[in-house]
Amino acid sequence: MEKKGMLFPAHLTEPHGHPHVMAYYFKQWQGFHMPFHRHDAIEIMYTIQGVCDIEVQTEPAQTQSVRLKKGEFIVIDANVSHRLMVDEALPCRMLNVEFRLMEQKGVFPSIQQLASEDKFLASLMEVQTPFLVLRDPDEVYHIMKSLVLELDKAATKSETMVQLLFAQLLIRIARLRQEAMAGGLAQSEWYVKQSMDYLHQNYDRDIQVKDIAGAVNLHPGYLQRIFKTVTGQTLMGYLTVIRMEKAKMLLLETDVPISEISDYIGVGSRQYFHLLFKDYTSLTPTEFRNSMNKQHMDYPQES
Repeated sequence: MEKKGMLFPAHLTEPHGHPHVMAYYFKQWQGFHMPFHRHDAIEIMYTIQGVCDIEVQTEPAQTQSVRLKKGEFIVIDANVSHRLMVDEALPCRMLNVEFRLMEQKGVFPSIQQLASEDKFLASLMEVQTPFLVLRDPDEVYHIMKSLVLELDKAATKSETMVQLLFAQLLIRIARLRQEAMAGGLAQSEWYVKQSMDYLHQNYDRDIQVKDIAGAVNLHPGYLQRIFKTVTGQTLMGYLTVIRMEKAKMLLLETDVPISEISDYIGVGSRQYFHLLFKDYTSLTPTEFRNSMNKQHMDYPQES
């Protein structure tokens, strides 16, 4: 028997249950007042741009209103009455995905099996609430976007890819919920995390502090101060660490010529790359590659 008010109904954790997307769409709303409605699918409503209000009827005579801003989303349980309200002066663009459980097909793990291996997902499956609101540092949106693009492929759609993306989506939501329960990130820590993500995604390009600050919508000087306070490192110092670790991986795991590695990690000058690498590892790139190759050759081989 399902527990009343559970966000994820008990049947989602049955041994052979797979989530199946029933509907999905991008939609720009403006001056829109949706009537209360309900459906037999769990719905994720993600705000891409603008502002919208969601009203949820949690009890017959009780309605809760939630304002969603850019980067926030709501997960609403199946058969919970709700409606969307968008002001004429504040348009809103959203991505909606509705899903329910279907019988497992193929060899991909069920929700129950995934939850048995991930404590945060297991905890999410036990949430005692008809809806959940979370703020997203872009991970959930990118997964949802990848999911709906895969679903749109029709003849070339891969059901395995759909299930992989959906598993990733649920696990990411579970982790965001855990972070929120733990008090969430302070505003400054959130900006620092966004900056780190930007650096990890763009280390191969010529990056300046103003570029990072522009990506997270902060003044460069203020971002530098909070980054140093939170991490103990400067932005450029953190970028150098990323680049040097990538260089070590390329030297150790690939046969990319040493003369080209500086281009792979966004350091335009080969001479400057050699100086940075020597300062970081106490070895030149050539010495590092040779020493690692020698260690590999000296390591006892299994017969």
